[in-house]
Amino acid sequence: MLFNSLSFVVFLIIVLALYYSGVFSWTNRKRILLFSSYIFYGLWNPPLVILLWISTVVDWVAGNKLSTEENQGKRKLWLLLSMGVNLGFLAFFKYRDFLLDNFTNVVNSYGYGYQAQPMDIILPMGISFYTFQTMSYTIDMYLKRTERAKTFLDFALYVTFFPQLVAGPIVRAQDLITQFYEEKKASLNQFFWGLFLLTIGLFLKIVLADTLLSETADNIFGSKSILHSVDAWAGTLAFSGQIFFDFAGYSTCAIGIALMLGIVLPDNFRYPYAAIGFSDFWKRWHITLSSWLRDYLYIPLGGNKHGIVRMYSALMITMLLGGLWHGAAWTFVVWGALHGCYLIIERVLRNKIKLKINSYNGILLALLTYILVNFTWVFFRAREFDTAKNIIRSMLFMNTDGEKILATFDVLKVFSLILILFSCHWVMRNTSMKAVSLKTPTWILGVFWALMFFLIAISQSGGEQFIYFQF
Repeated sequence: MLFNSLSFVVFLIIVLALYYSGVFSWTNRKRILLFSSYIFYGLWNPPLVILLWISTVVDWVAGNKLSTEENQGKRKLWLLLSMGVNLGFLAFFKYRDFLLDNFTNVVNSYGYGYQAQPMDIILPMGISFYTFQTMSYTIDMYLKRTERAKTFLDFALYVTFFPQLVAGPIVRAQDLITQFYEEKKASLNQFFWGLFLLTIGLFLKIVLADTLLSETADNIFGSKSILHSVDAWAGTLAFSGQIFFDFAGYSTCAIGIALMLGIVLPDNFRYPYAAIGFSDFWKRWHITLSSWLRDYLYIPLGGNKHGIVRMYSALMITMLLGGLWHGAAWTFVVWGALHGCYLIIERVLRNKIKLKINSYNGILLALLTYILVNFTWVFFRAREFDTAKNIIRSMLFMNTDGEKILATFDVLKVFSLILILFSCHWVMRNTSMKAVSLKTPTWILGVFWALMFFLIAISQSGGEQFIYFQF
């Protein structure tokens, strides 16, 4: 079920009506949310709910054992069970074909002529997100950083909470399970702010990502031609805007829906295209994933406490695996490798150059960061290296005889939207939407809200799924 569908609107109204009906106890309202979450997920493919059940039961049992077991050897076995089941599902459903194809290529390079048997495997929606979320619980239990969930109902709802189940934010147990212990009910201000966020999220997705930018990005990345530099830049910038509006739109919807239920989810984006440098970028882009990779991968690999070589190695391994997390293809690995290289180069330069950031050089550094991020988006979006290579060459003005395939209006539209996007991020980089709304007259917010509703209603969107659902 998609947030940007009429069926979800009906679903949400029913859930809210039952949740606030006043006839159910808090325990039963949590059961309603859990059952609704299974319906929400199961409507894509009902049998895949079984994977959610298995992960939930395994991690619940493992967490209980880790909370009482004192023998360190047995504690490690319970942790390994949890990680084995979750990563096993992830490897089988998401990476089997990738691993098998690469194995086949290596074997056949020695002349064996091996042919792998194809398997028609459906990728469970959002498996990367809920796998990381539920694994964080058992890892934190092993490290004694969180307490055991009080009831199975609370833990099951933590794993499957429908607003953020499919594409995050990835929430830690201590930040979400504990909210289920006491009755939650949104205040009137919370409810309307949540509804406002839901509207903004749908506006970002339906109007900006799907209606205004997706077609241009698809045309460029789907082209087999050698492209003109202007078209290559327009297509890449269109995708950079599309993926931000798409994913930030989903996260904003999720946060808004949860807030309408009285549940608080963490921010996942903080105006990332105004980041000054790549460390800053990853503090602003997909914040819950980057913090997960930092706490459960980068720091255990040594972090910055065991010398420069180990720090840079940990950084690169973290970004490579972060790239592979996004997709089972070498293009995603290259995307992660580029970000790893950017982060390492940035740290080297910071040690050699002491630069005081001000409003003048800050915007230039933010623009440079954004330009370099766009080169990485080429590998994220392109499905083949030849496509990525041709677009990169055109962006570097190396294809002097490139073909123009975009209309002038489309080029101007993309450059105008991205200029507005970058400017808004720069203006908002040190504040928040909530803070700005408190300073804005109510009537202006009302007009802005009505305008978003109108544009959503007239947009020619076909109810496309969110980009991050494939991850």
